[in-house]
Amino acid sequence: MDPEIETPPINDELLAFFKALADATRLKIIGLLANQQLTVEQLASMLDVSSSTVSHHLARLSEIGLVTARAESYYSVYSLQTDVLEAMARRLLERKNLPNLAEDADIEAYDRKVLRSFLDESGRIVSFPMQQKKFEVLLRYVVKDFEAGRKYTEKEVNEILSHYNDDVASLRRGLVTAKFMARNHGIYWRP
Repeated sequence: MDPEIETPPINDELLAFFKALADATRLKIIGLLANQQLTVEQLASMLDVSSSTVSHHLARLSEIGLVTARAESYYSVYSLQTDVLEAMARRLLERKNLPNLAEDADIEAYDRKVLRSFLDESGRIVSFPMQQKKFEVLLRYVVKDFEAGRKYTEKEVNEILSHYNDDVASLRRGLVTAKFMARNHGIYWRP
């Protein structure tokens, strides 16, 4: 690969890959080419579509390197590049690449929405949500006031939590249950 040519971001490449495969006729072409090399005319007859339709689909598959053609007499004979297909699928869908698919998503939008619903203008919790996921948003909000690695007595924990809501027992229990804080013999800490 030429180092001067910039490769597209993984999202663009993944979209191109799935767009190329997101057509029933193209999938049938891949299936047919997986068994043998075929010409446009052979594929058109097997699929009962026009040669121009097959050429269009082959061009889409060629763009991402899944099929190649070689000249044989008056015909172009197409073959599936199974090694390219397998390598692309492995690389594009590699576990370490999947989080990059959401790199421009606002991952804190949900938390902000929940906080707007359950906090007053001074940042105090006005009520506790019934849904556990929303309650965990509130717990993430209050746990930021606890230093990681520092040990707190229950009295210190209650004092900090009382800035957020008078029901410190529910908050304290929630922090421990959700594993945002640990507790042992009345001593609390952030793990």
